[in-house]
Amino acid sequence: MTDGVTGLAAPEALDIEVPRTAGSGIDGLTPAPELSRSEHFQAVREGRLGSVHSWELVTAVDGPGNRMTLFLAGCPLRCLYCHNPDTLKMKDGEPVMVDDIMKRVLRYRRIFQASGGGLTISGGEPMMQPAFLKSILREAKKHDIHTAIDTSGNLGHYFRDEDLDDLDLVLLDVKSGIPETYRELTGRELQPTIDFGDRLAKANKNVWIRFVVVPGWTDAPENIDAVAKIITRWPNVERLEVLPFHQMGRDKWETLGLNYQLDGVEPPGNESVDAIRQRFRDLGVPLVY
Repeated sequence: MTDGVTGLAAPEALDIEVPRTAGSGIDGLTPAPELSRSEHFQAVREGRLGSVHSWELVTAVDGPGNRMTLFLAGCPLRCLYCHNPDTLKMKDGEPVMVDDIMKRVLRYRRIFQASGGGLTISGGEPMMQPAFLKSILREAKKHDIHTAIDTSGNLGHYFRDEDLDDLDLVLLDVKSGIPETYRELTGRELQPTIDFGDRLAKANKNVWIRFVVVPGWTDAPENIDAVAKIITRWPNVERLEVLPFHQMGRDKWETLGLNYQLDGVEPPGNESVDAIRQRFRDLGVPLVY
């Protein structure tokens, strides 16, 4: 069952029930005014209102330069190594209006211009709220702010080709190159990520790939080769970030009462991560970090 407007599953099916009263607020962001249930969902459908988890200022982490990274709530994947499980459900975020987000973003406009930075929208999965995401990107581009999204690409079909015009950079997470491993690791299929990557290549959008080395899951040579085969089909890829798995999200899983299956997995050593980086270079992947 869909909501008939965005094509997303109905709110009750996705745990996106929203409070009828205003949220308690996120530091630096004004919570949405109190709305009735019908008013709230109308604003969501129109892309004026969304569910936000948090935001932070970062340097050269979520794109070039100094950036404001906005974390939206909600994600269709259930990655076993997720370090932000508190962002999985849209109902656990705070309702915030696009106008109030832009007030915060514009405070840092000069910093963005001086450093070559901008706004990155992450999550969760930002495409879980397509209308809201598109509205923020559109408003940011009106002010000549560099825009990026950090996405799995799993919901890329919610973005039309013309929507890509408001994007300067996509941080695309390729979590595995083997479909079976991807499914076991995330609960979803690999193909939508490939399909979205193909569209980004056709549109010649700048892409940074992110790949997490999870010992016993994604570090097998055949998986590295499969990921490289996917990446090298996209000439628009500017760089690949090989990131080591860590256990910093374990406490969040325990606090939320969730079953954490990677408790016994040790983070990979520097030598093994460097070896994987070199393997990617040998396979022709550009600018491996």
